[in-house]
Formats: sequence, C-alpha cells, structure tokens
Amino acid sequence: MKKFFALAAATGIATFALAQTPEKHEASIYELSQIKWQHGPAALPAGAKLAVLEGDPAKDGPITMRLLMPDGYKIPPHTHPKVEHVTVISGTFNLGMGEKFDESGGHEMPAGTFGFWPAGMKHFAWVKGETIIQLHGIGPWTITYLNPADDPRRKE
Repeated sequence: MKKFFALAAATGIATFALAQTPEKHEASIYELSQIKWQHGPAALPAGAKLAVLEGDPAKDGPITMRLLMPDGYKIPPHTHPKVEHVTVISGTFNLGMGEKFDESGGHEMPAGTFGFWPAGMKHFAWVKGETIIQLHGIGPWTITYLNPADDPRRKE
C-alpha cells in the first residue's frame, strides 16, 4: 500500500511539473533573402517598407520588425507609449529630440548602432542613404504625431 501511495505521489508530482513546463516552440530564422517587405504602415510617411519578423505590431506581446527607408526619408516629431528599441542594420539613422524638426541637434546613428528611448519621449528622425532599422519591443506599436497635420493617416 505504501508503494502504491508513493507511486501515486510521484506520478502526481511529475504530472504537475510537466504541466508547468513551457511549450516547446520551433526556432524562427530569417535569412536576408527570406525577409518579405511590404508597404510601410499608414502611420508612417509614404515611401518606407516594413517587414514584420516577430509578433503582431497591432497586438500585445513581443514584436520585432524592420523598416526600410529611402535616402532623405523623414519622420516628423512624435511619441510612442512604450519604450522604443532601434538597431541600425544599414545606412545612417538620425534621431533628434524635441517638439520641432531640427536636424542641427540630432544624433547620428550609423550601421551597427543600437539605441533606446523612453515611452513618451518627443523625437523625430531622418535618414542618410537607404537605411534599414530593426525595431523591437512590446506591442502594440503606435505612433502619435505632435502636430496632427503631420499624421499621414489624416491625409487623403
């Protein structure tokens, strides 16, 4: 009888431990040739292309996406409700802080640079040469322009 209870207890503990083990997931690996670019989101000025690598930028949860911008591309002053993490893959990404677009006070981020800035920080960006950045963080990803007239979603 003692052996029966010991076996039952061991089985119960093993079942509990297995129930607490996270699901196994397959790796997701994207070679450069496998990245699928699409037109950039309506929330950004026309001309950019977007590739979503992980998650859904419109939903809660981890996200990783890349943004390809043509030479001279600009994003007017805006904020995000969550921390923004940026890695420059190629080209030169420039970040300025404040409510007015002023390239003289910006910070140049060449390929290989990583940066992050807090939620709610007022900033703007522009690129030199065709530039690819990788954004990652926790979704949903949203952008709020300081000047509503700058928001491409409001233009027809």
